Amino acid sequence: MKGKWSGIVALVVAGILSLGLASCGRSQELVSIQIQPITETVGAPDIPVAADAGAQVQLRALGTYIHPPVTKDITNQVTWASNDAQMFTVDATGMLSATGNACGGTLISATMTTNRSSGGISSSGAIVTGYMTANVVCFTGSGGGAGPALTVTFAGTGTGTVTSAPQNLNCAYPGPCAAQFPSGTMVSLTASPIGTSTFGTWTMCDSASTANPCTLILSANRTVTVTFN
Repeated sequence: MKGKWSGIVALVVAGILSLGLASCGRSQELVSIQIQPITETVGAPDIPVAADAGAQVQLRALGTYIHPPVTKDITNQVTWASNDAQMFTVDATGMLSATGNACGGTLISATMTTNRSSGGISSSGAIVTGYMTANVVCFTGSGGGAGPALTVTFAGTGTGTVTSAPQNLNCAYPGPCAAQFPSGTMVSLTASPIGTSTFGTWTMCDSASTANPCTLILSANRTVTVTFN
């Protein structure tokens, strides 16, 4: 009888040890990701959006784990993405860069697929994602800037460049780009096709749509479009 009870006790102890080991195997399970900073804003109302191109901010991804609770820097382990590359791009290291092509707000995400915990326990391919908001302030021409802004956009199947006189603007496909001029300035825009492309038309110029250069008097914010074929 004594031997029987000894065997039962041994089984119970073995079961407890087994449960303890399984619990340890669940260590470091990722449950959430937080991006720092949570929000970032570039630009100003008196700065053309194109002038924001190249502004950069280093983002950090902080992962929260359980078993036991701990927070780790996982910036170089997550997959970074921007939902609008016309405003911002983000590289594999978390470097956020304004593109200067559009204004508004975009979501930046950091994602990790956790197939297993660090203890080797399967988590069925759980996907954990964190978000932050990146904003580009839209240009309004207010706030003491140098004057109204002239924005050039591109259309058509060809490529080319646009230069201005006065020499405030130098733009290349795919654009868009913008520059400020003193109010009332007579601006001349010259379209130069690249390679086998040909100049097509201008829109929103004071001159004829087929004239090159395009000429206009800039007294308020204006957007013109050049078409290359």
